[in-house]
Amino acid sequence: MKILVLNCGSSSLKYQLINMETEQVLASGKYERIGEDEAFITHKVNGQKIEIKHTAYNHTEAIDFTLKQLTNPEYKVIDSLDEINAIGHRLVHGGEKISESVIIDDNVIEILKECTDLAPLHNPAGIMGIEACKKVMPGKPMVGVFDTAFHQTMPKERYIYPIPYEYYEKYGIRKYGFHGTSHMYVSNRLAEIENKDIEDLKIVTCHLGQGSSICAVEAGKSVDTSMGLTPLAGIPMVTRSGDLDPSVVTFLMKKENLSAGEVENILNKKSGVQGISGLAPDFRVIETASYEDKERAKLAMDIFKYSIASYIAKYAVAMNGIDYIVFTGGVGENQINIRKGICEQLTFMGVKIDEELNNMRGEEKLISKPNSKVKIYVIPTNEELMIAKETERLAKGC
Repeated sequence: MKILVLNCGSSSLKYQLINMETEQVLASGKYERIGEDEAFITHKVNGQKIEIKHTAYNHTEAIDFTLKQLTNPEYKVIDSLDEINAIGHRLVHGGEKISESVIIDDNVIEILKECTDLAPLHNPAGIMGIEACKKVMPGKPMVGVFDTAFHQTMPKERYIYPIPYEYYEKYGIRKYGFHGTSHMYVSNRLAEIENKDIEDLKIVTCHLGQGSSICAVEAGKSVDTSMGLTPLAGIPMVTRSGDLDPSVVTFLMKKENLSAGEVENILNKKSGVQGISGLAPDFRVIETASYEDKERAKLAMDIFKYSIASYIAKYAVAMNGIDYIVFTGGVGENQINIRKGICEQLTFMGVKIDEELNNMRGEEKLISKPNSKVKIYVIPTNEELMIAKETERLAKGC
């Protein structure tokens, strides 16, 4: 069985075509800067990395161009799209109506639409991905794997907000958490690497990328996480504010005469490290500028690292200790100095990073000193493989 996995982010599209008999990735890639003139795709096949600049103003255009790469005569991996047996979609938010992977039908699409206000950057992209696949590959089974599912094990006292309880009962306002597929993958992968039963481990997983979240994983289950009702909560991200005093919202609305939609747009698309630095919404650009005496860029990165370290310390309370810290995601896997800066703020917990071991990008590796009380790992995430396995499991019944 060949499974196409699509992971639609707010401005990106990751994809993999996987042969499930061998779990071999036949082709993979990433479309970046969707919605901008500078959009480009990096397509990987047969050891080649092919970068193509191709403007895609929405995810429908990006998916259409991506599918053409799979059958491109120069480096094709399939003769036609008929060889794809099923499609797995990484989806972000299904509210309380969807808490596990599901076959996508009209009802699931309607629930995604209902929950768009809970994930305004991602649910619309996910819906566009589904609709685009229905047009290009009609009749193919599609499975939705939800970011929120892994966090359904959180104790109630950690997901209920201290506001009138009736709003939870009426609207489902609570902490949901996101990046669940990634947090689940890297925590289980860590247990494999260490050859230990995950039931015995206390792990903090740090998924750091354009969107970022921290998760406390105890005995293989999520017991707390930084994102909340929507992916806007938690640590500051590239363009998202993360946690702030709720009165900031109403204050801005009054002072700037903003609507709820306008202030939501500011917090989702114009805040975070970009909002502080005033630079392009790219961690690589902002981090580089922080070493060039750009005061606001340095401030943005300091706030980012401090926030992550604070959440890690908080989760030592949630689990009564920490055995492992895992960095994953595009920033977590590749930004050497960010990892270093976070860990240096945790020395009071006995965290000791080895600078020589840490001097690498994108490898699965232990990066802590032998005498560190908490082991530190970098583990590249593989959400796509987990999504493919769920898709295979459910699609076989179609």
